[in-house]
Amino acid sequence: MKATLRTEDLQKKLTLLQHGVSQRAQLPILLNIYLEVTGGKLLLRSTDLEIGIETTIIVTDPEEGAVTVPAKPFSELVSALSGEVITLDSKEGSIQVLSKKTKSVFQTTVKDEFPRLYLEKGEKVAIIPIERFQKDLGYVVFAASTDTTRVNLSGVLLKPGEATATGKQGTLLVATDGYRLSLKHTSDSGPSSQIETSLLIPARVLREVLALREGTEDISIFVAKEQNQVIFSLGETLVVGRVIDASFPSYEKILPTDVASTIFFDKEEMLKAVRMCSIFARDAANIIKFSLRKDKIIVSSQAASLGENTVEVEASLQGEENEIAFNARYVLDILGNIQDDDIYLEMTGPLNPGVFKIKGDDSFLHLIMPIRVQG
Repeated sequence: MKATLRTEDLQKKLTLLQHGVSQRAQLPILLNIYLEVTGGKLLLRSTDLEIGIETTIIVTDPEEGAVTVPAKPFSELVSALSGEVITLDSKEGSIQVLSKKTKSVFQTTVKDEFPRLYLEKGEKVAIIPIERFQKDLGYVVFAASTDTTRVNLSGVLLKPGEATATGKQGTLLVATDGYRLSLKHTSDSGPSSQIETSLLIPARVLREVLALREGTEDISIFVAKEQNQVIFSLGETLVVGRVIDASFPSYEKILPTDVASTIFFDKEEMLKAVRMCSIFARDAANIIKFSLRKDKIIVSSQAASLGENTVEVEASLQGEENEIAFNARYVLDILGNIQDDDIYLEMTGPLNPGVFKIKGDDSFLHLIMPIRVQG
């Protein structure tokens, strides 16, 4: 194989591909990136068998062929050659990386040892504007569990939303780790922009979809049922993952139906207060306490070995004065991941979940389970 291209173009693609490269040395081939020149393009792939990434670059002087190269050193070399035009030229058992003044040679592995990312794309189940899809994902994906042993909690549920008065159905995105839950109902902008069947997709796959930065066109979602795979296609890039074959929790049962207290506050002021209190909370199971008063929220934390901290945040309360304790990290996550400034908190009592919402937007809610505290 042979191809000439700019290092800037290659470097962008390699940064994305690194997310799919295995970190385990048990299967050496997964430490490599697959390179193939075909149809005037350089096709690149990486996979760790859980996630796969494929993308292409238009090249000049192409000669068809395919090899695999060690991902990390190859990427480091391309980065060091920033601003150059390079030629990739594979010989028997090696590939040369040639620039105007340099020549580097990597040992290669035969292409047949590299696993296929997918056999077929399968059925196209939705076409969604990428900007909207990424924004909606940002509201929920952080709430999925990172514990790989809790498979059914490690993904985001995509399911058909309930039809509205205007007839628009949209898609419901839900994620939970058992201690918090994020729910976002996306708006529907066309007959093909909504999921028709429920899919539980690994959060890790969706985080890669969030990282895609190829224009502003639509993203297509495919499902290959026989291989149990889901494929996200945007421009020249594919992100491949497996659909999680497990039951998502019946989250509807924990959504509060009553509200005793609703309090409005400035998000940035609250974020600053929680950050300060989290310093003390680290030595006390990460617990912070919210005391809801008529015109303020008192955010506090204390640790026997360190001391205590109290911060007042201006607020407007509707309903009863109340108290509730949370894990500080969960509150920081919701305040840090939501772009909207007009966030408010609803609660029923100290032992019931607290629900964060966005003023004027009934399509989103974030629920955090409370922590029982003494005093």
